[in-house]
Amino acid sequence: MALTAHRAARADVVPPERGEALPLPYLLVVADSAATAGRPLGMVVSQAVAGGARAVWLRDKEKSPGVRRRSAEELAEIVHAVGGLLIASPGPGSEVADGTQLGAGSSLSGRARRAEPRRGPATAGLVGRSCHGPAELASAASEGCRWATLSPIFATASKPGYGPPLGVGALAGTPLPVWALGGVDGHNAAECLRAGAAGVAVMGAVMKAADPAAAVAAILSQLDGVARCPRW
Repeated sequence: MALTAHRAARADVVPPERGEALPLPYLLVVADSAATAGRPLGMVVSQAVAGGARAVWLRDKEKSPGVRRRSAEELAEIVHAVGGLLIASPGPGSEVADGTQLGAGSSLSGRARRAEPRRGPATAGLVGRSCHGPAELASAASEGCRWATLSPIFATASKPGYGPPLGVGALAGTPLPVWALGGVDGHNAAECLRAGAAGVAVMGAVMKAADPAAAVAAILSQLDGVARCPRW
């Protein structure tokens, strides 16, 4: 199964026990209603998708089970309508997602490995983890995660408890594909790919933008200009 994606916004990740690569967009939009300035999450994500986003990570862990489940279902409908990919943190509604994003301290359990993918075998084993340094990246790779987010790369108000920014140097030579997260926007996204990231994960620059579609288009335009050779 090939996922529709922005023309230059893909990195290949091979699901476990399969020989074919699943194209994943270089841009991952992190969706959290706490960052939308009071606007409905579905509306902001819909605008982001209109701007070219083809992968969305539903974080939104603080919501009640019912609200979170409805958000997941709404975002799945929006993203799947354009052939995109929905990733979700564990919790209510995650069963409608195509992949799972585990927290830094979470284990890739047998249950996560065996979870029946919503969209068939091409998305089997799509489990990633949030990481904040080399040791966590190594652990994620050894456990079989297919990608990780690494943060914070740049200074960001959304991650005040994770110490100083890691800088783009942390993106070189990682043991698994990494989405650079934390302070990434339309001005520095390309720098992350040049440093070795498989892609960028963006929350504030899209969720808080007055025009999410324009924000996404600006980031993708910058990524289009980066010549890359696949490393995985």
